[in-house]
Amino acid sequence: MTAKGPTKTRDPYEVLGLTAKATADDIKKAYRKLVRSSHPDLHPDDKDAEARFKAISSAYDLLKDPETRARFDAGEIDALGAERPQRQYYRDFADAPDNVYQQRRGGGPDVDPSDFFAEILRNRGRAGGGFGFDTGFDRGFGGGFGGGTRSAAGADARYTLEVPFLDAARGTQTRITLPDGQGLAVKIPPGTQDGQTLRLRGKGAPGYGDGPAGDALITVSVLDHPVFKREGDDIVLTLPITFDEAILGGKVTVPTIDGPVGLTIPAGASSGRVMRLRGRGLARKGQKAKGDQRVELKVVVPKETDADLRDFLTEWRKTHAFDPRTELMKGAAK
Repeated sequence: MTAKGPTKTRDPYEVLGLTAKATADDIKKAYRKLVRSSHPDLHPDDKDAEARFKAISSAYDLLKDPETRARFDAGEIDALGAERPQRQYYRDFADAPDNVYQQRRGGGPDVDPSDFFAEILRNRGRAGGGFGFDTGFDRGFGGGFGGGTRSAAGADARYTLEVPFLDAARGTQTRITLPDGQGLAVKIPPGTQDGQTLRLRGKGAPGYGDGPAGDALITVSVLDHPVFKREGDDIVLTLPITFDEAILGGKVTVPTIDGPVGLTIPAGASSGRVMRLRGRGLARKGQKAKGDQRVELKVVVPKETDADLRDFLTEWRKTHAFDPRTELMKGAAK
């Protein structure tokens, strides 16, 4: 599996064709629509597909998470999820009690601003290149009054990882290839949900100085399955049964995420009836008990009907009056 790495991109709302008023459902629908038109595997002859796909994935990763979306909307992070540097000016610290200029020059309303910046340069020279006052920048790099070794934690790196439905349901371990070619082992916990973000400590960008490396944040995109669907911690499955199984009942084999099991169909079962297989669903976080598998029955008749069966039912209909739509028509008339 290959992780999609961070790339420079436009405003994430613009990339997905949305505005800042978009709902979470709008974001998900836009992403899935755009992925189908831009996935490089689906469009091998489109040389720009990969770049579009990366931009779309990066935008979706940022906006699908309510926390990161809120931080982006507030201007705390940029379109790549990186922290925006906190801009500070003289006015932000001029009135602070430890203002160096006021301490050393007795600054007042008639102070020449050029003297202030000259003092900064003199302090910087005495400190060996460090600023002589405490700005937010110096604090972030381990400096302070008089300079010192600068250090800061590395930035987090964000990736998107597509995972097959059964791997997400059962849990697995896989390796991904980062944009720089480095391999990284990723553990997918049982019951991992679509859109869930996994954090790998220390696998992000390297830190500055003695600062620790950032983390790798991997957002999981669970692929659809042709048979199983997920609803909460339950697995949902539609099970076709024959006409005679519906009438007479019987024992049939049902697929589950952990393998096939037996299920007894009661006599007289109709389409739409839901049966439950306890503990055959997904792992619940922090609990030993699993969810269930819900099996919805669907009566399926053969395309070519046997002549003997057709003759039998023709005679049966003459002597057995049964109309399953009676209650429906009464309800519609109210």
